[in-house]
Amino acid sequence: MQKGKVSIQFEKPPVIAGMACVAGKKEGQGPLGSGIDVIEQEDMCGEDNWEAAESALQKKAANLVMKKCGAEPKDIRYLFGGDLLGQLIATSFGVASLEIPLFGLYGACSTMGEAMTLGAMTVQAGYADQVLSMASSHFATAEKQFRFPLAYGNQRPFSATWTVTGCGAVVIKKEGHGVAKITGVTVGRIVDFGLKDSMNMGAAMAPAAVCTIRQNFEDFGIDETYYDRIITGDLGQVGKRIVLDLLKEEGYDISSCYMDCGIEIFDKDKQDTHAGGSGCGCSAVTLCAMILPKIQSGEWKRVLFLPTGALLSTVSFNEGQSIPGIAHGVMIESI
Repeated sequence: MQKGKVSIQFEKPPVIAGMACVAGKKEGQGPLGSGIDVIEQEDMCGEDNWEAAESALQKKAANLVMKKCGAEPKDIRYLFGGDLLGQLIATSFGVASLEIPLFGLYGACSTMGEAMTLGAMTVQAGYADQVLSMASSHFATAEKQFRFPLAYGNQRPFSATWTVTGCGAVVIKKEGHGVAKITGVTVGRIVDFGLKDSMNMGAAMAPAAVCTIRQNFEDFGIDETYYDRIITGDLGQVGKRIVLDLLKEEGYDISSCYMDCGIEIFDKDKQDTHAGGSGCGCSAVTLCAMILPKIQSGEWKRVLFLPTGALLSTVSFNEGQSIPGIAHGVMIESI
């Protein structure tokens, strides 16, 4: 099952039994709106604060995906989930009432890839029959923690991305019917090119995406022609250009099959999001609203889903540290 240097190839691929996503009004007005299961018209989600609102997104997405799969919380052995907030408070408060044993994860915006990787490994190894993998983010909670209070009204440079308000969730099981299968994973490593601009996350994360894509090719003995799509998590317009340039220098031209969730989720001409979308919820919502439906329909046969993350915190940023990046690759194929 070990493949190459860091990858895993599943002999009996785990199955994605179902998917669900909940997102905010702005995301619902974007190109993927028709694929989003629930669009919250009020970003507070009826709660008293932004953090509680994000927890509400998680709880709603988790319950919805279980309902779609005909499962109840007692049928899910483990939950792999995370968010961007300190101590994962959106997740811990959001899923507590479900009473599912929890692995709280922090991979920044790569968390959905990490959650699916660990979920697939767990069911393949026989440690669970089915698990739930999920990740969320919220524009207001992210701005509050990492940047400026919304009332401050600061200007954002064109390299900045807009944190997605949303949560995506999938149920992964060992075998049976489903929408797609996970045939392999390539675990990312931390890559740090020394960038310190928190308003240009795409540039900070792009080298990590390049590293994981190249490693996936090397470990499986394939190239870009193997996939219908290679889809990064939230590099946006800036990071996408860097990925294409760096891979071309190494002899790979992925321009014909490359997409980025941060670019797909918003309309750059009609929505003021500058470089695109970001956040844990960006790749998670795009996965459930667009990627998996296209695989299920047969439009795409093989996809490398590559959520990307910037591993900074308010402490490291204020201390003048650089922004390390990471990207986890999940190989998803039609059944």
